Amino acid sequence: MPDLQKKQSNNKKKYFFFENYKNSFSKSILDLNIKKIAEITNLIEKIIINKRKIFVAGNGGSAAVANHFLCDFNKGVKISSRKRLLPRVISLSNSIELITAISNDLNFEEIFSSQLENYAEKEDCLVAISCSGTSKNIINLIKLCKKKKMKIIYLTGFLNKKPIIKVDHHLNINIKNYGISEDIFSSIMHMISQYLRSKYSIKKETL
Repeated sequence: MPDLQKKQSNNKKKYFFFENYKNSFSKSILDLNIKKIAEITNLIEKIIINKRKIFVAGNGGSAAVANHFLCDFNKGVKISSRKRLLPRVISLSNSIELITAISNDLNFEEIFSSQLENYAEKEDCLVAISCSGTSKNIINLIKLCKKKKMKIIYLTGFLNKKPIIKVDHHLNINIKNYGISEDIFSSIMHMISQYLRSKYSIKKETL
């Protein structure tokens, strides 16, 4: 009997935790600033049409979102639009070889900015993704983008103030939970990529 009670108690704790996570995620999705997402979408679409490059970068789980961004745009948007849109997305989080070499030989805080120096041109675009919004390597990257006169989109999880460097678009999720922040980052990326796929698809895609 004690074992059964313990199991039931553990299940209740699990259910409570999962329910709380679900509710927090749902609130974050419902609270998203759709106007800002539309503005970000307009900029990304313009960048692609003008054949400029889009750089994406993030640490940890945000690095996975950056790489996913590359996949959904470079392949997904291109195919759905029958090559009418040809995104040029470069993920600065993609090469473990470059990241470890720069980190080892130079400084971890330069892992993104050092890569950007090789490729960036005026009117290119950066999509920086950071839960805290204060990661030094991301800040250094944004500083370099400003010098290069690039467009900057900044997605943050819980940076409840203006970024220390002025950017074109800042969207803050406003929840201090890394997992949910990264879930929402991924959702925003899907919202934008699927909108563009739908807009430019010959065969209209539906939700």
